[in-house]
This record gives sequence, C-alpha cells and structure tokens, in this order.
Amino acid sequence: MLRHRLILGPILIVTLIAALWLDGVVDRLPMPTWLSWAYAQSTYPPGSIMFFIVFAISIIAGRELAVILRDKSIEASNRVTCTAAAMGLCASCMFPETLSPTIAMAMVSTTGVVVFLFALAFYSRHKTAQGVVAAAGGAMLSFVYLGLMFGFLLAIRRHYDVWVVAWVIAVTKACDTGAYFTGRAIGKHKLIPWLSPGKTWEGLWGGVVASSLIGGIGMVLLARENPAFEKMMLPPLANGLVAGALFAILGQIGDLIMSLFKRDAGLKDSGRLLPGFGGVLDVLDSPLLVAPAAYWWLQLGL
Repeated sequence: MLRHRLILGPILIVTLIAALWLDGVVDRLPMPTWLSWAYAQSTYPPGSIMFFIVFAISIIAGRELAVILRDKSIEASNRVTCTAAAMGLCASCMFPETLSPTIAMAMVSTTGVVVFLFALAFYSRHKTAQGVVAAAGGAMLSFVYLGLMFGFLLAIRRHYDVWVVAWVIAVTKACDTGAYFTGRAIGKHKLIPWLSPGKTWEGLWGGVVASSLIGGIGMVLLARENPAFEKMMLPPLANGLVAGALFAILGQIGDLIMSLFKRDAGLKDSGRLLPGFGGVLDVLDSPLLVAPAAYWWLQLGL
C-alpha cells in the first residue's frame, strides 16, 4: 500500500496543480460574444475548468456511494445517485450572484425538493412502497454530501484566486499524510478502535502539526499576492496556523464519517480506482467536510 501511495500520490498532486493552473489561465481569456451576455463579463468566469473536473469527480464518487448504499440493502440507482450529486453541485455554484440571498436560497432549496421528488417517483415506479423511503434518503445524501458540500470548493474559487483553493486542499491533505506517517512511526493509542482501528491519537496530532505548518506557510505566501489577507483578524502566519489546525481536525472527522459509512456497509474501501488509496471517496472524505468551513473562514475574514 505504501509503495502505491508513494507512486500515485505525486501523480495526483502534479495533476491537481496542472488543473488549477489551467483554471487560472482560462479565467483570464476572452469569452465568445455569444456567451458573454449570459455572464455579464468579457472573460471566462473563475472555476470554468475546475467545474468540469469537480463535476466528473462527483459522478465517480456518486457511483461509489451507490455501491455503499446497495451493500446496506438500500436500492440505489447509479443514475439517481449521480444525478443528485450533479444537481447539488450545480445548485451550489451555478446561480448568478446578482440574485438576492432569499431568491438564491429558495432556488437551492427548490433543487433539493426536485431531487427528492424525482427519487421518490423513480424508486416507486414498480408500484411498491418497499424501500422507497431509504432509497430517497440515499439520493438526498448524495445531493448534500457530494453536491452541496463539494460545491463549496467551487464557491471558494468563485471569490478567490485559484491558489487559495490549492491552499485549502494542501492543508487538508497534509493532515492525512502527517497522520499516516506519524501513526506508523509512533502510534500506540487508538483513536476510535471500533470505527477506524488504524487511527491513533499520535497520528492525529502529527497530522494537526503538519496541517498547521502548511497552513501558516501557505497563508504567508498568499498574503504577499492578495492584500485582503493582510486585513484578517489575525496576522497571516497566525491565521494560517489556526486554520491549519481547524481544517486538520475537521478533515479527520470527515475521514471518520466515511469510515462510518464503509463500516456500516461492511467495506474496507469505497472502491479500487486509486491503488493504495482505495476509491475516490477515500480521498475526498476529508476535503468534503473542510470545504464549507474553509469558505466561511475566508468569507468572515478570520
């Protein structure tokens, strides 16, 4: 497993950096006239490339979530689960910012209602009520978990430079890396043995330290390019250190949430797409919970 992680990990990192760089390049390119009227701007909107990448990832993750649900004897159609994830993702970032907050909230809520009714209709199409409630609940889980929560990364990109998104992801995954190696080296005291036997308290604190360091260094670098970060309540270094610790803890909670899903379904990994890591959900579990917190951390200027 370690060998696979050491090989695939750098490949994923390089791919992510290349994708984010491309997204930053595209949002400075002029947009065709036939598109510019819809966006009321002359260049492509921030996140144009990132949206398609996140959309594709959410579809793959939706298929993995459907497998988890089916292993719990819950009817879960790939089509419904993936559609729910896609609609949640679009609802989180596609509505124009010119809308009033009330209208925007109503549109997101309406999208959720549509997903719920669609799931009820789909799962009751055989004229039986058996398992329909659980199946519709699975669709709503996908809508929120893989749609709305994942969409916060796109919301961050909408308001900030692409490297702020890179910072959030780097800080979050630094905890996973720090916890893994610290736990292997000195881990003795189990964190939650009934849920995730491999996690230790030593690993957790090693991950928190790693995330804090990356958070502090990254925020100092970001503040040099973005004066807005200089106006936060804390100096950039302190802000990054605190944010790193917070994101690390939330990321580990997100990891434990996915462990809860998998253990309930009797699975070790959510899939086999990424050797050494498991499935896409095994990689996404921590950023999914960190993304909403990171968005509000940045928006509130903490």
